[in-house]
Amino acid sequence: MNIRSKNRINAEFSMSSMTDIIFLLLIFFMLTSNFVTPSGLPVSLPSSKTSDIVMQKISITISEDLRYYLNDKEISPEEVEPQLTALLRDAGTDQGAVVLHVDKSVPVEHLARVAGIAKNLNASVTLATVPNE
Repeated sequence: MNIRSKNRINAEFSMSSMTDIIFLLLIFFMLTSNFVTPSGLPVSLPSSKTSDIVMQKISITISEDLRYYLNDKEISPEEVEPQLTALLRDAGTDQGAVVLHVDKSVPVEHLARVAGIAKNLNASVTLATVPNE
């Protein structure tokens, strides 16, 4: 009399399904995460208790020595309005997002001038800060 079972249980564990799940999760998190493009110019930003992440399409930087940069390209203060107008027009929308990276030692009048220009062009203006720790 043959009592042995014909179906044997395999004790090996296959990792292929686990790697599939990990790759799917990796792709999901890469697609749903927010990408932040920090300004590459060295400015000492002011600190703030609250901070929101804004997707910046247009970045205006004013350095400590009062040099103006539009998307990391140096411009003169007189060129801010015409070049910002051209960038907002090329974006194809009336409401653009302008992020100001202003060194904390820069006088407020320079910040107010650039923010006023952006507001007159119907752009939303955000001041970049570092979070308080």
